Amino acid sequence: MEGITQLTVEFFYSLLLVLTALVMAIGIGGTIIPVLPGLWLIWAAGLVYGLMAGFGTFGPWLFALMTLLAIGGTIITFVMGQQGAAKAGASRWSSLGGLVGGVIGFFVIPVVGFIVGGLLGIFLVEWYRLKDNQAAWLTTKGAIIGLGKGALVEILIAFIMVGCWVGWVWLDGPWTA
Repeated sequence: MEGITQLTVEFFYSLLLVLTALVMAIGIGGTIIPVLPGLWLIWAAGLVYGLMAGFGTFGPWLFALMTLLAIGGTIITFVMGQQGAAKAGASRWSSLGGLVGGVIGFFVIPVVGFIVGGLLGIFLVEWYRLKDNQAAWLTTKGAIIGLGKGALVEILIAFIMVGCWVGWVWLDGPWTA
């Protein structure tokens, strides 16, 4: 009977590893194609893994690092988009327009609405402010370039977060007992 119990534990731990890795892979995909909140999906997978398998000795530290990376990556992506728009001459009102447009877009257009709405918000505010389609487009293009750079940083952070989880499994997995 004890052999069956051990096999069951090993099976469910293996299943947890596979599912966590799968969700993290989807999270990485969400940073490459911004359809899902990739960093937060990776973070949530790490949290569920910790709650199910236990945090162990290194887990709390590595999960804390994953948390800081997720927060930092989210902020960096937003800031780089704003900096790109500012370099192209956007006003502070454009940033607000982008934020409002992003929130509205999130609810109006599933999946990509935040990005489409945010860019549309920047364009509309700049168009209203400058009364010039070309100038408004240049500002919006600056935001797109900034967001692209931010997305590259976000992808890098996603891989680092997954690396933290792999280290956590390696250092605190059941084979270390």
